[in-house]
Order: sequence, then structure tokens, then C-alpha cells
Amino acid sequence: MVPGIDFAGTVEESSSPSFKPGDSVVVTGCGTAEVFWGGYAQWARLDAEFMVPLPTGLTLQQAMGIGTAGFTAMMSVMALEEHGLKPGGREVLVTGAAGGVGSIAIAILSKLGYKVVASTGRSALHDYLRDLGASGIIGRTEVAAPSKKPLEDQRWAAAIDNVGGDALAGLLRSMELHGSVASCGLAGGAALNTTVYPFILRGVNLLGIDSARMSSARRRQIWARIVQDLPANLLDRITVTAPLDQVFALGEQILEGKIRGRVVVDVNA
Repeated sequence: MVPGIDFAGTVEESSSPSFKPGDSVVVTGCGTAEVFWGGYAQWARLDAEFMVPLPTGLTLQQAMGIGTAGFTAMMSVMALEEHGLKPGGREVLVTGAAGGVGSIAIAILSKLGYKVVASTGRSALHDYLRDLGASGIIGRTEVAAPSKKPLEDQRWAAAIDNVGGDALAGLLRSMELHGSVASCGLAGGAALNTTVYPFILRGVNLLGIDSARMSSARRRQIWARIVQDLPANLLDRITVTAPLDQVFALGEQILEGKIRGRVVVDVNA
């Protein structure tokens, strides 16, 4: 199996009427690197349904700077909006804020006019997060602190959670009435120890975000919002490029929490 869940490149050959040689295309998720060979390669053959045209205004490198992380961040913001989130209310919390999803989520939410609080365990990255648009920063332990109370004071209008585990349980206890949490990660653990009280007494929405499997039409909608709402200058500032032979070392750094923002792998370098 070739790993790598994201691709961006040029069509060389096509048996689909949707694409022709020379088209620039992008693929994120869709089971690649899971059941289909992935993007750490110079050539790939894929189902046309997986692909979307490179959005106007983006380069191939920028599209990979966005990748599944940015796609997930935008999908999470759209899910929160569809459940009533609007600027002008309480703060929106982003956990795992210095990672790819968190970094792009902060940039998008800030551009849309939300008051964004970033949660991270890496104090050295506070300036980085403020540059992305975070108006406040709290430690990851504060969000995940244990409590004997089924509900805490209402604090958050919404949240995008990359952590899961105790952090997600803490978020649910402190959401405002009818607030929503977009759950898209499990860096802090897969288990969720909570009660039904946030759901039946405050009407809190727990929104599952699966960015891998959806229609091509929906993918195009999400990419259109990314182009509209993600500041390109911020994307370029959080993205670095590395050659293919550094993939294993980068993987170790990710597991050790040493990567911030996005790394684009150049398969030709």
C-alpha cells in the first residue's frame, strides 16, 4: 500500500468525460492510503468521482497546503454554520490548535468575524496562533480538566475539536444553550466519558465530521468556500515543503507533536 491521503497534479490520461489530459486536479481522502493506493507517488490512477478540478485561484502547492486538514476545517465550520452558528456571540474554541486542522480553522473563523480561542499544550506557539487570528489562548489541560459536575458554566458558542477524549467531554459540559461541537480528531484519545445532560438540558449538538467520503458535488462546494474564506497569505505562512524522502522523519515529528501548520510533500524532489 502506498500511503498519503492527499494528491494534487495534472491528468495524463482519462477514460472519464469529466476530465481530460492537462487538467489540474485535487484529491483528498476518499479511502486513499486505506483501501486505495495513496499520494506519496509520482503516478496514480483514481476513480474520477474522487477528483475535483483545482479551484480557481489556487496553485497545486497551495491545494496541498490545504489538503485533508484544511478541507476538514472548512467542513467543520460549514457544519457549525448549518447548526446556527453566527458571528457576534460567545467565543469559538479550537482544540489541537497548532496542528493542520486547527491552524486553518482559526484562520477561517477569524476571517469570518468570530472570536476564536485556541487551545494548545505548546506555549512556544502562542504568537503563531495569534498571528492566525486567535483572540485568546488556553492550555489543553484547562479544557480537559476533570469535573464531578455534569454541566459547567456556559462559555463556548461552538468548538472544533481535534483532540477527543477528556477535552471533548469538557467541551460538552461548557457549551452554551444549543451550541455545537464539530468532532474531527482523537489526538487525546478515542474514549468519551460524558453524560446525556449537555444534550437533554442544553440541546448541545455533537457533529461528527467525516471528510473522507462524500459526493463530488459536496466536495466542490467545500473547496469553493475554502477559496473564499481562507486568507491565502496565512496559508502560505503556515506551509512548508519537504522532499519525499523525509516522509518517515516527518511522521515521527508529527507523533511527537513537533509539527505546526502544514507540510507539503514534493514527490518530485
